[in-house]
Amino acid sequence: MTESVAHPLFPAGVLCDMDGLLLDSERLARDAFVRACEEFGFAAKLDVYHLCIGSTSDKTRELLTAAYGPEFPYQAIDVRWSEHYHARLAEGPVPVKTGALALLEFLRELQVPVALVTSTRRTTALAKLSSAGLSGFFQQTICGGETERGKPNPDPYLAAAAGLDLEPARCWALEDSANGVRSAVGAGCTVFQVPDLVLPTDDLRELGHRIVTDLNDVRSVLERSRELDVS
Repeated sequence: MTESVAHPLFPAGVLCDMDGLLLDSERLARDAFVRACEEFGFAAKLDVYHLCIGSTSDKTRELLTAAYGPEFPYQAIDVRWSEHYHARLAEGPVPVKTGALALLEFLRELQVPVALVTSTRRTTALAKLSSAGLSGFFQQTICGGETERGKPNPDPYLAAAAGLDLEPARCWALEDSANGVRSAVGAGCTVFQVPDLVLPTDDLRELGHRIVTDLNDVRSVLERSRELDVS
């Protein structure tokens, strides 16, 4: 576990990403993308794909089209990508990431309000949470397309904090992706990153957030913060 900056003794609220943070779903999305590309005769450029994680659909289109060129049939591939992904979701629950359920239960026990902040559209997000048994933990949900700008802009985290009637500076934000980290840092939250598919670059580390191994680490920090806060 790598520490970078001091954090508030105890958060007034916690703002959580979903894909790659609470749910082990980014691998499923990546595999669906690879299959869709192959079906149309393209090799998946994962270095570019990784830049899209946690971003908006418009930004994803922009990055992939720029990388592949005008011959890339983005719309058709996007449709197949979605079909493969949702076919996997229909097979059963997405695996829950290490420590996610225990952390959410601990936050509920402590009566710390939690908001979901995801780039996934609401219908799909709520279905995935329900299937994985993680519904009912969130007092606020901000989903893809529900703010003027998506991640990496700060709008989603600003909206989530406002929805909990809290200042962002009083909130901890939990993220896995670079785009999510930039969004939460830009909003003024104390940010913990649990890297998933992509390790943080040196440039990202310079933002000064805290990088941990899994959500059990976040719970451990929360427990210590609680002890210090009440001592």
